[in-house]
Amino acid sequence: MRTIKSIDDARKLIGEEIGLSDWSVIDQHHIDQFAEATADHQWIHVDTERAAREMPDGKTILHGYLTISLIPMLTNKFIYVENLARAVNFGLNKVRFYAPINVGSRLRARASILQARQRAGALVLTSEVHIEVENQKKPVCVAETLSMYFFNDRED
Repeated sequence: MRTIKSIDDARKLIGEEIGLSDWSVIDQHHIDQFAEATADHQWIHVDTERAAREMPDGKTILHGYLTISLIPMLTNKFIYVENLARAVNFGLNKVRFYAPINVGSRLRARASILQARQRAGALVLTSEVHIEVENQKKPVCVAETLSMYFFNDRED
């Protein structure tokens, strides 16, 4: 875990890999819960019988937005911000899905810092997050994320 005490500390991390998560497995129950929450019940995600017949690997696949929603959970131990008042998701610049993720696959995240800047008294980190699936050479998803960190002491 990398510790950030100031915007200058964050700038020193630009271009560096800041973390590699443990492997996680997303099961069908998790996919079904996401489908319920988003009203996205496309059969490729939720119909296991049809997927067994019609999908290339015979399995359902994760929603793209489910994949993105896993990023905070997968990367939450990459950095620690001292004197943190609050942190907020500031958005995404770019996301690409290069391959589907089959239910039951082992996946993990790898992240690096692209930019660290000050905005409205906060640190804005732009990170590149790669979602990897075990035994696949290339990432299945690459997302450029933006996070805002507000410090308790506003001297930075």
